[in-house]
Amino acid sequence: MRTVKQVSTLTGVSIRTLQFYDEIGLFKPTQVTDTGYRLYDEASLEVLQQILFFKELDFTLKEIKVIIDNPQFDKVEALKKQKELIQMKRDRLNGLLNLLEKLEKGGTVMSFTEFDMSYYFQALDEFKKTHTDEIVKKFGSTERFDEMLSELKEKESGIAELAVKQYGSIENYARASKKNLEKYLDNGIEGIDIQESIKKTDYLTRKLTSDLSKDVSSEEIQEVVQELIDLCDKGNNGLDMGENYWAIMAENYLSNPVYINTTDKKYGEGASKYIGRALRIHIG
Repeated sequence: MRTVKQVSTLTGVSIRTLQFYDEIGLFKPTQVTDTGYRLYDEASLEVLQQILFFKELDFTLKEIKVIIDNPQFDKVEALKKQKELIQMKRDRLNGLLNLLEKLEKGGTVMSFTEFDMSYYFQALDEFKKTHTDEIVKKFGSTERFDEMLSELKEKESGIAELAVKQYGSIENYARASKKNLEKYLDNGIEGIDIQESIKKTDYLTRKLTSDLSKDVSSEEIQEVVQELIDLCDKGNNGLDMGENYWAIMAENYLSNPVYINTTDKKYGEGASKYIGRALRIHIG
């Protein structure tokens, strides 16, 4: 038997984290002594190893608990799947390293094949297995969820490019997608008055573009930009839109013909690029 301190030293997992895992029922000690000391045997350490493998693959603690608590959980099959996923992750990272080496040497490689989406789709497939009941409740059936995945796979290359730009990496995108799906399954879009949100957005955009001669870096304009961002973030209902979301939005207002035509038609010629410049100043 090992004490919690010995397990922490062996695995690199902090004592507080091990205590927390115990509190949420994810990783229980084999025995608790009369004096309150947690003790762990070899079998329990194998469970911790499983948890750490799943964490390396960006599974949430909630998902890991569902998997491990499942009576049908097969350790050998889990190891095979984890090996497969880690190999995919390794191969994808190797591809990115090769691309970076080419770019570092001054090459221009406008290819996004290195941003392999298999990790993302595998993550969503595993998500389905751990959230089946919630998916059926929201989507009507797991088949409808599968149809959504099929539609995404048809647009794989475009999604990969956008994901890397907006979230920094496919892994970040997969992690955010799982969290966003979890929020949707738990809360849907209840509590959001869409019509009221549209009205407020229109009001603030008109306020922002009422005088295009104003300095976009002025305190007055930047305050309106902040209000718009806060309103949008609230409308997103806490969803993770990616670290580069607003940078991409600024670029869309500055150079995307669809954004420019639509915005200028509604708020006046030059409005789109004005908004883009204001956003760019705001995000630094």
